[in-house]
Amino acid sequence: MFFILSKTIGFFALPSNFLLAIGLLGVVLLCTRFRRLASWLVVTSLMLIAFVGLSPLGNVLLLPLEQRFPPWNDAGGPPDGIVVLGGAISPEISLARGAVALNQAAERITVTAELARRYPKARIVFSGGSNALMFDAPVEAAVAVKEFEALGIAHERITAEEQSRNTIENAVFARLIADPKPGERWLLVTSAFHMPRAIAAFRAAGFPVEAYPVDWRTRGPIDAMTPFASFTDGLVQTDAAMHEWIGLLAYRLDGKTLELFPAP
Repeated sequence: MFFILSKTIGFFALPSNFLLAIGLLGVVLLCTRFRRLASWLVVTSLMLIAFVGLSPLGNVLLLPLEQRFPPWNDAGGPPDGIVVLGGAISPEISLARGAVALNQAAERITVTAELARRYPKARIVFSGGSNALMFDAPVEAAVAVKEFEALGIAHERITAEEQSRNTIENAVFARLIADPKPGERWLLVTSAFHMPRAIAAFRAAGFPVEAYPVDWRTRGPIDAMTPFASFTDGLVQTDAAMHEWIGLLAYRLDGKTLELFPAP
């Protein structure tokens, strides 16, 4: 129930979907006696879409998430294992084309491959099933294993976790598979803006991991003052940030995590 509810609320909570819904409601009301309200809704929708899309709002919302966990360093010694979260592969396109289709979060895969070569004794756990709500979709983990092997990682080092549908389940199932021992050092590889929610989930699951953020979407504080050249870029950035902030709040309110905004 939580999964279905979170996906439904999450869809309408995204600024682009919400603002579009306001505009569409206005268009529908134009055919009724509420024409004045309809006109206000349409104009408001267009103005807000332009503001959200062109202003630096998306960067302002994303920066605190990306800046929360610094880049990892190996001063404490090599890792015993690496958990990488799904979200870097488009499994439907990969299946249809017969080739691995990486998306904007591709660094989750490529950086993990680099870490695997740098630390040849580290185990690799890829956590990512299907998060489809209304239809069956290919499992991302199966595609990821093939890509890791193509990048030179031995099959016996890789374990695929195929059941998880969200970040909470990533943490729970990854811990069961990894079975971390006291004193072991495990890295968590995911997008920088997703790291706070992922760390909160893994801590709640009792899996101590060290953050290895990748897939940065901003250059740093300078982008808080930089408008977007295309309103679609701004909407995508704002949607990504709001998805994480809403996720952090929802997990905490539902008692699935112990921290609202975890720190290193």
